Amino acid sequence: MGDLLEVLGSKKRLMILRSLSRGNRCVSELMDELKMDGKTAKYHLDKLERLGIVSSYIEGKRKYYQLMKEVVIVISPPPNRKFVVAALEKQPSEISL
Repeated sequence: MGDLLEVLGSKKRLMILRSLSRGNRCVSELMDELKMDGKTAKYHLDKLERLGIVSSYIEGKRKYYQLMKEVVIVISPPPNRKFVVAALEKQPSEISL
């Protein structure tokens, strides 16, 4: 859970995840949408890819990224007192290539 918390602790990575939740994106699309330079976008995408939250594929001359896991964060007050951070596997039918 520590690695996942560290990765999700970045506003830029959360912005990337939000964008990828809407559909697959190449780096240049993420750069334009999120007002981020290519080096920064690639750095954050690499961290997400190492944890298996996103994956990449090549189409033509572009490298696209897609969300591979559903990220869930649940924090609730007493009496439930839940603190859950999880990256859940998506079903194969939910993954677009």
